[in-house]
Amino acid sequence: MRLINQFSFLANITRSHLIARRYFVVNGFDGALAMLGLLMGFHVSNQTDLITVINVCLGAAVALGMSGITSAYISEAAEKQQELKNLEEAMLSNLSQSAHGRAARIMPMVVAATNGLTPFIIAIIIMLPLMIARWIPGLIENPLEIATLLAFILIFLLGVFLGRISGHLWLWSGIKTLFVALITTLIIYLLRPL
Repeated sequence: MRLINQFSFLANITRSHLIARRYFVVNGFDGALAMLGLLMGFHVSNQTDLITVINVCLGAAVALGMSGITSAYISEAAEKQQELKNLEEAMLSNLSQSAHGRAARIMPMVVAATNGLTPFIIAIIIMLPLMIARWIPGLIENPLEIATLLAFILIFLLGVFLGRISGHLWLWSGIKTLFVALITTLIIYLLRPL
């Protein structure tokens, strides 16, 4: 419990919990939309070989995760170090061993993990019907369609979450993100090779 309280304190003094929450929604949305795009690409090309679909989606999920972790860590570590330096200059003191110093070292890792793991986990959730169909043949009849539906559901739920955070009508927020997913699907369908 003490560790959780310390972590919460460090997150609050740097306001990193707000950054992590924003990254959770933004990169969760990116991960779900990227998977939806891949699934629609396979659908319009009539590619239904599960091994190919799973490998391509898994490759994209890993790339999204690694990109999220590294980009967020580099940028957040630089920001937190700059904030710490500014605070040290204002206080004329070395704060490396203070709570602010600990936060400058720890919180970029937390934000980076949130930024990278969110799209990866969401992508894996969307891929579950594909993987189950591969592991247990015959259990799921249309895994590509079910995975696509799951992507739409997760995109809607991320919109709902965003609406709850912002204090807006959650249903309307969910519908807006779902609309983006539908427009994306329509564009992919219209751009398919003739």
